[in-house]
Amino acid sequence: MAFLYALPGAIAEGLIWGLMAIGVYISYKILDIADLTVDGSICTGACVCAVMLANGSPVWLSVVVAFMAGAMTGILTGLLHTALGIPSILAGILTQLILYSVNLSILGSKSLIAIDPRANTLLVHMSNNPRSIVAAGMIIVAVIIGLWLFFYTEVGLTLKSTGDNPDMSRAQGVNVKFNKVLGLAIANGIVALAGALLAQYKGSANINDGRGAIVIGLAAIFIGLSVSMKIKPNFVVSLIGVIGGGIVYYVVYNFVVLLGLKTDYLKMLSAIIVALFLAVPYLKNEYFKKQTPARIQTTPPAASNEGGDANA
Repeated sequence: MAFLYALPGAIAEGLIWGLMAIGVYISYKILDIADLTVDGSICTGACVCAVMLANGSPVWLSVVVAFMAGAMTGILTGLLHTALGIPSILAGILTQLILYSVNLSILGSKSLIAIDPRANTLLVHMSNNPRSIVAAGMIIVAVIIGLWLFFYTEVGLTLKSTGDNPDMSRAQGVNVKFNKVLGLAIANGIVALAGALLAQYKGSANINDGRGAIVIGLAAIFIGLSVSMKIKPNFVVSLIGVIGGGIVYYVVYNFVVLLGLKTDYLKMLSAIIVALFLAVPYLKNEYFKKQTPARIQTTPPAASNEGGDANA
């Protein structure tokens, strides 16, 4: 029964982390960049939203500014990678380190800022999980529709081609460096938007928010795509699958917590889940693929000529 009571909260939080995983999907699957900025940009979105709400700003403005702040973190990572030639994974780590200090400055050197749900009209909050599920669902639908429309424009298609084959895209006159910066800005903007929702849902923003976010995002992606690819592997279905992966992850997460697993091991559990979903396709192809028997080619025996030529 405790699991059923906790289920609405798990779904609401899973939707928020699923939205974050969409940002990871854009950088990891579309741009083919393992962007570690997200551990910092999700915290940036949470901090910006919390500080603005604490200072009396309307919730819609707080969310928009949080998205823009996240986009700026993606631009920074993109410029470190494209303008300075730093490898993408290292550029993300550098930005993540920079953001720790930036986020502390946003919080005013505090480690936590509380959001009073009675003094602010919040989009989501744990005190009303059904309303939070509806609100988060509506935001996710708007994001998916927006991304679907964008990625079928000329700019969006060239961004896809940049991730698929940057050399060919460059040969066709595509500005690959600009596309990488743009893609990382969009990805981290969405991650920061999820951070803004997460701060509202929890009622606070903490400097440690976002630790291990990349692992949760990857877990949601691999869980979701393992199911969605069996249905119809297109862009929208993949994004819906990622959202579903976030929900499944947090339902399992809450179930394991209710079983009594120490919270110290939850990050390890996340890493194991990602490792399993990464390893399963390889193990399946390596050890469980059907062995097709080799075809035995036979040639017809040569015609017998024991009795000599009949026409001789």
